[in-house]
Amino acid sequence: MPDPFADLLLRLRQDAGRTQEGQAEAINAVSGRDTMTRREISRYENFENIPTSHTIGHIAAACGVPFEELQREAKAARARKRKGHANAGEDLDAVKRRTLLGGAAVGVSAAAEPWGRLAFALSKESKIDSPSAGALIDRAAELHVQELNLSARRLQSTVESHLDAITAALPRAGEHERALTIAAGETAALAGWVAWDLGEHDKADAYYKVTSQCATTAGHPPLRALALTYSSYGASTPKAKLELLSQAASDVRGHGNATAAAWVLGRQAEEAAAAGDEMGALRALERARFAYDFADHTSEQAWVRFVTPYRMDSLALSVYGQLGRPELTATADTAVDRLGDELPDGGVVVLGDLASALLRGGDVDQGVYVSRQFAAAAQAKPNTMGKERASTIAASLPDREQDLAVYLRQFAS
Repeated sequence: MPDPFADLLLRLRQDAGRTQEGQAEAINAVSGRDTMTRREISRYENFENIPTSHTIGHIAAACGVPFEELQREAKAARARKRKGHANAGEDLDAVKRRTLLGGAAVGVSAAAEPWGRLAFALSKESKIDSPSAGALIDRAAELHVQELNLSARRLQSTVESHLDAITAALPRAGEHERALTIAAGETAALAGWVAWDLGEHDKADAYYKVTSQCATTAGHPPLRALALTYSSYGASTPKAKLELLSQAASDVRGHGNATAAAWVLGRQAEEAAAAGDEMGALRALERARFAYDFADHTSEQAWVRFVTPYRMDSLALSVYGQLGRPELTATADTAVDRLGDELPDGGVVVLGDLASALLRGGDVDQGVYVSRQFAAAAQAKPNTMGKERASTIAASLPDREQDLAVYLRQFAS
């Protein structure tokens, strides 16, 4: 007869749909350290070892269950182990009946997806103290920076595990509830962006909806702007894209939102250019650059950290390239000078937009040259934005560059 606590850990992992390796990764994502291994998970589930109280906290967060209840079961397991398993089986049925396995915290069994667990937690409205709130919030910010140099596939499990950790903490957040709700929304939005990049469009929409729910719950309109701007990439028509971005622009008005406003307005300029609205595109780009003059992407909302000067270069290149504007040459020179000899985080996006802009603008030879630079950089530093650029560049390459076009399409898929 296995020990009730070992059996409990096994079923919590299975309810979360994870392998032992996946459980170790989820716990490491919560703790911020790579110390948990598949072997240690196996030891716990075979009752060869019992997690420390510190690790119990990470397991609880990773599985979305109350720390206090899991800690109580661990304490009972330690007592049984000291007694040599004498009464190991007598309370197995009692443990099975516990609400811990029935989804008492955030519905591990009932809510199979991270956005479902988050929506459930938001509806509970109960509050307890959460001493790890600061670490959870900081981790959410770090993930938005990692998006620049990690592939979507590598990033997805980390983002979703962190969303589960915040979700588990929300009902106990106390005075940190609003800040954690915002961090949860920021993480959910990134999860949506990654899902969209992987072709999981329904999943992305679900994440964006719960991000907006977080924005409403926290009374934080810029968070809704994040969801709307990400959603604009996947909207079905130019009109739908611009409507989403118009609402997002309204949500980022006011003090402290300069970087967010610059990004939203830059996206608005990009989509207006795609729709053939030259005047609207140039006006929006001018407003975006003006906003960025007052911005500090390192100290405003966590998610704006990716809106670097390189990203603003890429938006301008996209606009001028689509419109065939004479400003393209000077903007391209500035972007190349800013990149320097070593490609920084986010530089892949700039190279992609530069290549696309040159090809659209008619400078085919230079466009092909930069496309090859982009292809090499995208392979070395894959990120969620690079794949979209690859598809656009492949469609614009001349017939003589079919090999490069095929490679970029494969990369995009």
